[in-house]
Amino acid sequence: MNERLSYYKASPEALAAMRALEEATQGLSIPLRLRELVKMRVSQINGCAYCLNMHAPDARAAGVSQQQLDVLAAWRESPAFDARERAALSWADALTRLESSGAPDADYATLTAAFSPRECVDLTLVINAINAWNRFAVGFRSVHPMRKDAA
Repeated sequence: MNERLSYYKASPEALAAMRALEEATQGLSIPLRLRELVKMRVSQINGCAYCLNMHAPDARAAGVSQQQLDVLAAWRESPAFDARERAALSWADALTRLESSGAPDADYATLTAAFSPRECVDLTLVINAINAWNRFAVGFRSVHPMRKDAA
């Protein structure tokens, strides 16, 4: 797979805005561990190998267990996630698949039962930011580097 273009080089201003958005998410009320879990899930849904490759080590470093990463694609069927994680993953799924989900009331109710109003908004921004990054990486066919631990 060949990269279509280097979006960083093509529009440094646009990517400066994206980096500023990403930096802003780091200061929000959502803990790093949960942010990284959500980034992994959204990137799975969007089929973004570049972001999955980038965020898997970050997720592990933030405390996401290898078991959680292993079963993340089937999180609804796994007991490896607590109530807040399940609410965040449900909301991430709903917003990432907005065209088919319509952000259902049941997912919203689960979200608001587990998170404060501020956390609901902050989590939504984290979800939106990773969706935007995925669209850059997938749309322009960003190729992830091979890690040294790859077989």
